[in-house]
Amino acid sequence: MSCQKCNSLRFNARYILLLFLTLLDGSEAGYYLWRKHTNLQIDLTNFAKVAGYLYIYNMEAYGKILLIAMPAFLLLVLFEKWYGWRKGKDTVRNMDMISSLSSGVTNVTKDVIGLYLVILSYPFLLKWLALTSISNTIVVYIIAFFALDFAGYWVHRLQHVTNFFWNGHIVHHSSEEFNLACALRQSISAIAKIYAIFLLPAALLGVPAQVIAVIAPLHLFAQFWYHTQHIGKMGFLEKIIVTPSHHRVHHAFNKEYIDKNFGQIFIFWDRWFGTFQEEIPDVPPVYGITRPVQTWNPIRINFQHVWLLIKDAWRTNNWKDKFTLWFKPTGYRPADVIEKYPVYKIDDVYHFEKYDTQTSTALNVWSWIQLLLILLFVSYMFGNMALINSLDTNYIFWYGGFLFLSVYALTDLMDRNVSAIAWEFIRGSIGFTILFNQNDWFGAGTYLPAAKYIIGTYFVISIVVTGWFVAKHAREDVKMAAVV
Repeated sequence: MSCQKCNSLRFNARYILLLFLTLLDGSEAGYYLWRKHTNLQIDLTNFAKVAGYLYIYNMEAYGKILLIAMPAFLLLVLFEKWYGWRKGKDTVRNMDMISSLSSGVTNVTKDVIGLYLVILSYPFLLKWLALTSISNTIVVYIIAFFALDFAGYWVHRLQHVTNFFWNGHIVHHSSEEFNLACALRQSISAIAKIYAIFLLPAALLGVPAQVIAVIAPLHLFAQFWYHTQHIGKMGFLEKIIVTPSHHRVHHAFNKEYIDKNFGQIFIFWDRWFGTFQEEIPDVPPVYGITRPVQTWNPIRINFQHVWLLIKDAWRTNNWKDKFTLWFKPTGYRPADVIEKYPVYKIDDVYHFEKYDTQTSTALNVWSWIQLLLILLFVSYMFGNMALINSLDTNYIFWYGGFLFLSVYALTDLMDRNVSAIAWEFIRGSIGFTILFNQNDWFGAGTYLPAAKYIIGTYFVISIVVTGWFVAKHAREDVKMAAVV
């Protein structure tokens, strides 16, 4: 290949990644271009641009779906709070609820901007392994739903029983409550997608990728409703589908319940594969995990376990453990590390103190104001993906980073950490930098010319109020220490 042709291969690094993912994904557009340009004159720049356009289109479509789903989930979470208060059985603590909703923000932001690596995609499996081809009929959609649930069972089980994969699921079990809000605690640390491996039966049958794409979000959203303590046993349905009773068992860490009921929609997988456990009347479920996270910060929660694994691998003198502890049963730590670096673990599930922080009406109100404004920022991004990408395709990543910082700063304040003011100052500084460089807020001026002034004023107020709370908490902590 000549130097001139070599020079033609220079293009944006992100497009190289998108090109790779398109090839791996086996999409029709990618495959068509690959077959069309099999000689040395392949125009990789155009190929990468096509991959980029497909990527951006998918982001925009997913963002629009979430723009509808988010308000619905929020209303249901608030309804459960009201219903529990009305019935005298409130299962939703305020700070825990805000933490759960904040976790949902980080997860959907990560998914929409595409921060993950597809290890093996379903279209790839379908292209190379399908034994037959079937059309899009109602029967095919039913088969796809069962196939997704079968895959979901095994991925879920793998996450629970393997040290490394537990890190991608720990956030979902981190709440010491069980309610609809905790269903929104979804991972941002599981960036490697292995789900498709367990969809091999569907690929062999030739179930179209479009069918899987339609069924997948429906299958996911259908797992929301059973995260509640307000619905008892449901008669004959207990034999067929995952009910709130089954999932209460799953979220509990009593010795009778831990690592049971991995099913996502259908419970018969657990019955068939020996992981089923019925809710026992005289054994009330206790929710949480054996090594409690002790923070409201979902970003910290997402990386706590893997950070412990990294430290254990570094500290252990056993070279075999350095390489194998990642794939040992969840919770495994090398013996020499346990002795020298013990980690708090709950031994008696009926006698431990749930994580809580001293709060006030003012902090509760401010936390809700911040959360609602973060949701407003998120909604703007989801509803204006095309506009933001038209300004600069890198802007969406800056926006995502801003949202992550927003969640971190808010939940750090909820934890009463002095560092909250530093994170809030960094967030505000990045916000002001964006406003200065764009003379706008990602195109918001097209709707409201004064948007940049309103947002700039908000950043100032947010920094000042956060600083006031940090100072207030510091004074309270000093007084508390003096009393003790």
